[in-house]
Amino acid sequence: MTPDFRPEELLADVIVRLIGDVRHIAVGNASPIPATAALIARERGKLQNSGRPYVSLLQSRKHNFFTDGARELFDCAGQGRIDVFFLSGGQIDGEGNVNLVSTGDYEHPEVRFPGSFGSAYLYYVVPKVILFRTEHSRRTLVSKVDFISAPGASETKVYRPGGPIALVTNRCLFDFVNGHFTLASVHPGHTVGEIVENTGFDFEIPATVPETRAPSPETLKLMRGVVARQLAEVYPQFAAQVFGIGQPAFAR
Repeated sequence: MTPDFRPEELLADVIVRLIGDVRHIAVGNASPIPATAALIARERGKLQNSGRPYVSLLQSRKHNFFTDGARELFDCAGQGRIDVFFLSGGQIDGEGNVNLVSTGDYEHPEVRFPGSFGSAYLYYVVPKVILFRTEHSRRTLVSKVDFISAPGASETKVYRPGGPIALVTNRCLFDFVNGHFTLASVHPGHTVGEIVENTGFDFEIPATVPETRAPSPETLKLMRGVVARQLAEVYPQFAAQVFGIGQPAFAR
């Protein structure tokens, strides 16, 4: 049976459940699916008259708590005023380490990535960091990253209020607890065996692994309506492709 939702909609719904009840969500550049989840959380807050969470999309003028871009993001994070952030990477390993620099020998790299930017700092100070990777393969989810841009854990006696809580991929959801990943759910159309085959690091597999819950009709309506229109300001191509904003809607 063909699902009545897109993969991007499923992932956004998974992420918004991980966000929970927080005060302020910040989303970096080139992150349309986490941005979708953040805007859903805000719209739900409006419906409940809670006035939270604040949402800051770094590339947005309309949906942004900041007036000074990344510099103010770092200031707010250091002051404990950001509760959720998202990180991805060219490589992610089983200890939650993220590589945003390069693969292969550092002096003669095989592949160059965009760079670490503020990932290490934000990984330490934001309480909930959700890792996100839409390519779930042994190339991206590796046994050990070639370069640690941001470490998943710290040595004892290192002050660290922040860190990873989960990893969301196009195939499944992993929880991150005590420095290791555990398979939490498998997305519709995928299997546990497929996850094992395509993951380069070891992880815990419970006796029973549920299928990832589908988005509710209410969530899909919210996502495809007001959230999609808000998202189009920052990610017009994504909004058009996934939600049909700015072009004829795709057949559902």
